[in-house]
Amino acid sequence: MQYFKTSNTNPDKKTCLLCSYYCDLKEGQIGICGVNKNTGEKIECLVYGHISAFNIDPIEKKPLYHFLPNSKSLSLGTVGCNFHCNFCQNHGISQEKKIDKSNYISAKDVAQIAKQRLCKSISYTYNEPTIFYPFAKDIAIEAKKFGIKSVFVSNGFESKEIIDDMVGVIDAINVDLKSFNHKYYKSNLGGNLDQVLSNLIRLKKNKIWLEITTLLVPSKNDSEEEIRKIVKFIKDNLGVNTPWHISAFHPDYKELNLPRTSFEKLKMAYDIAKNEGLLYVYIGNIGFPNNTYCPKCNTKLISREYFNVLDNKLTSSFCPECNSKIDGIFEGE
Repeated sequence: MQYFKTSNTNPDKKTCLLCSYYCDLKEGQIGICGVNKNTGEKIECLVYGHISAFNIDPIEKKPLYHFLPNSKSLSLGTVGCNFHCNFCQNHGISQEKKIDKSNYISAKDVAQIAKQRLCKSISYTYNEPTIFYPFAKDIAIEAKKFGIKSVFVSNGFESKEIIDDMVGVIDAINVDLKSFNHKYYKSNLGGNLDQVLSNLIRLKKNKIWLEITTLLVPSKNDSEEEIRKIVKFIKDNLGVNTPWHISAFHPDYKELNLPRTSFEKLKMAYDIAKNEGLLYVYIGNIGFPNNTYCPKCNTKLISREYFNVLDNKLTSSFCPECNSKIDGIFEGE
């Protein structure tokens, strides 16, 4: 696809189609993300081929619990982001605008490394991947030649054009649903809540495997009322089979004066979600058992400790005890 179009309001400008800001850029201007520039002929992704973070992680660290469990994922990110979260744990790269162009790696080479290191997937993470989607897509296409899948870890503020283009390219996505407060989204995070919610529904309709994460930040988004709104949205619009990860906050970046999330608050959110019927609810960033159970017969299918899988009884997407379908993407699919 072409990642830009002529602006509807000014023929001398180009509109970037990578995220829902739809930045209208005059020649030489760079978008909100800091890494996509109108060069006159096109919108150029300045971080294409320039990786700032490169690791091999367990897929559970993304977190994705229903996508190729107990497998390795080659994880990469660039600099830049279209959000400005005060608690960002990767602010050293996400809020950085200076691009180190001394090293270049091709999409083919990334896919080759994933193959050599026996990774089942490549995760585009650490900063917001939609801002380097042209690079991510090229990697994903090369990786598919080796049967390697691709994963987004995202704030959910993609453009609708990118979400539709992701079909057949990106296999799974974990989206941070950071709050259910419109004002907080706009002033403290970036983007807007309504667009994120609309994008979540679009991702689900496009059959990209979706898991949701909410970082519970004390005094910011952890009221019982707000938690109930998040749970109700997931239940009513995405389905009770959509995994929800409730993640514990720790002080970072500009939010150094807030306390860590209490276990009591995490457990409250967990109980609300389970009582509302969500089938797969997990508490992250603390040593709480994150096991997956069959929703029908309650057999323990996957045992986890932090990001480590201790036991996995799922050799397919069906419960070995009652043969019920377990939601997700598993080995061989």
